[in-house]
Parts: sequence; structure tokens; C-alpha cells
Amino acid sequence: MTGKRNPRRTAASAPAPVLSADVVARYLRRNPDFLLDNPELLSVLTPPAQHSGDNVTDLGRFMVRRLQEETQRLKEREAGLLEISRANQVSQDRVHRAALALLDANNFQHLIHIVTRDLADLLDVDVVTLCVEAQDGDGPRRIATNGVYVLESGAIDMLLGPRETVYLGAAFAGQEAVFGPASGLVRSLALIRLATSPRSPVGLMALGSRDVGMFETGQRAELLGFLARVLERLLRAWLDLPS
Repeated sequence: MTGKRNPRRTAASAPAPVLSADVVARYLRRNPDFLLDNPELLSVLTPPAQHSGDNVTDLGRFMVRRLQEETQRLKEREAGLLEISRANQVSQDRVHRAALALLDANNFQHLIHIVTRDLADLLDVDVVTLCVEAQDGDGPRRIATNGVYVLESGAIDMLLGPRETVYLGAAFAGQEAVFGPASGLVRSLALIRLATSPRSPVGLMALGSRDVGMFETGQRAELLGFLARVLERLLRAWLDLPS
């Protein structure tokens, strides 16, 4: 019985082509950056002994230099990650201490005092204020309690955006409505929406710093959001408001 060759089997069983040294050498000459683009190959190559000829490249020195550069890059990356980790830990500790301070309030007035007086030190900022939107035709004004301000109706949506809960960034024109007399020293700020209750006006917790890099667009804001949620629950409890 005469059989026919299976082309798939033949192709599968065909040996892989062998590259000659001349082919590899020509490829490397046409692609001089090949080892720069594939530095991991340096770890499997055997370097030649050192030569003093003018036309001979000392691949060993090249490999050592590349490994030194890679080691330095990894050290710098590790140092950067450690610095970020330490900064995150410091921020977390500050917010936790601030939350505990809020929980220690004896009454509603004491809670407001902690927010507008004590949180600035606990969070390492220069000023913290509370704002609420005007209702029933009231206009913007400063009320008797220091650090608490009444804003125009709809002002918080204009500051944050209608669907946003947090703004982090640089100072802006008109921030005196939020920070009052302290607005002149604020160079960066964080604004966090407070949705205390359907029966209360929209609120805002504002943090201001003279450090222009303290709050920047793109920073993570989960910790500040957590602090705002704690404050919302305490405001509801002290004012006996529904959630």
C-alpha cells in the first residue's frame, strides 16, 4: 500500500534552521543596539578575555557596566518605593488620629471646635474649615462660629463638579469664601463634600496648606474621604438627623 507524506507531519518534524556565526555577526552589525534592547542576554553570554587591540571591544567591561547601571536603577526604584510607603504610612497615621479626635467630641459644639481648631495640627495643614450651602434665600455669609462659612446655593457643585466628592489641587480665585481670613496663605487645598443627611444642606470640609505640593491633582484621596465619612456620621448623630 503506497502512502503519501503528511505535509503537516513533515513540517513539524523538519529541523529548525541553524544560524551560522556569520549570520549572527551580520545581524548584530546591522542592529548595534540589540544588547541595549535585550540586556537580559548579558547574563548568559560568556565574555572574552580582556584584549588590548584597538579594534576589539571588551565585552566583559560592557557587561559589568550594564549590570552596575541596572543595580543602581533597582536601588533608586527601591528607595522611591520606600519613600512613598513611608509617606503613605504617615498620612494614614494622621488621619486615624484625626478620626479618633472627632470620636472624642463631647457635644456638637465640641465636634465643630475639633474640626476647625484641632484637625489642622493633627493633619499637618494650616487651616481646616466647614462650609454649608445657604437655604431659604439666605446668602453667603460667615456665621458666629469661627471656621464655619455659609456658601451660595449650588456653590459646592461649582467647586467640585456636580458628581465629584473631592477636589485636590492648587489655590484658586474666590477661595476666601471657603477659608475666610486664612485664604491668603493657602497655596494648595483639599475640598471634600459632606452629604450628612437628606434633611441637611450640602456641606464641605476644606483643608488648606501653604505648601504648594501638599495637595495635587491626581493624588489618592481615600484617607480624606474616610475622614469625611466619619464626620458625616457624627454630625448626623449629634443633630439627630436621618441617614
